[in-house]
Amino acid sequence: MTPLSNVADPVLSPAQDALAQAEAMCQQRGSRLTDLRRRVLEILWNNLTPMGAYAILDVLRDDGRPGAPPTVYRALDFLLEQGLIHRLASLNVFTVCRQPGRQHGGQFLICRDCGQVDELSNATVENLLRIEAETRDFEVLAQMVEILGRCPDCRQGATAHGG
Repeated sequence: MTPLSNVADPVLSPAQDALAQAEAMCQQRGSRLTDLRRRVLEILWNNLTPMGAYAILDVLRDDGRPGAPPTVYRALDFLLEQGLIHRLASLNVFTVCRQPGRQHGGQFLICRDCGQVDELSNATVENLLRIEAETRDFEVLAQMVEILGRCPDCRQGATAHGG
C-alpha cells in the first residue's frame, strides 16, 4: 500500500485535495467512493461546521438528487468506516477527519456558540486515556474526546469567522 501524501496539491482547494486523497485511499483499500459518498464528503468539507444527516440530505435535494435518510446514513457509515469523517456523538453531527491516512483517536474542541470544530490529535492524551483504561482492565474500542467551550472569535464577540 502506498502511503498518502501529506503535502497538499497547491493547485487544489483543501476540499478538492481531501477528496482526491479519499479517492486514492478507498482505491488502495479496495473500496469504492461512489458519487453519492464523494458528494456527502464534499458537503462536509465545504461546510464550516459539522452537519447532521438531515442537513446533508437537504443539500443533496437542493442538488436535485433524490434520496432518503437511509441513503445518507449508508454513505456516512461508509465514510466513518474508512476513517474519512468523525461522528460527534454529543451533537449527533458529522465532521471531516483532518488526518484520514493516520490511525488516531480524536479530540475535538467544539464551540458552543458558533458550532465550529477543531480536531486535535494529541498522542499524549490518547496514551494517558489508554493507560487509565488499562489500569481498570477496560478494553478501549474507540477513543473520542469532545470538549465544549467557546472559540476565540466568539469570546471576543465576533459575528463572522474567517474559517
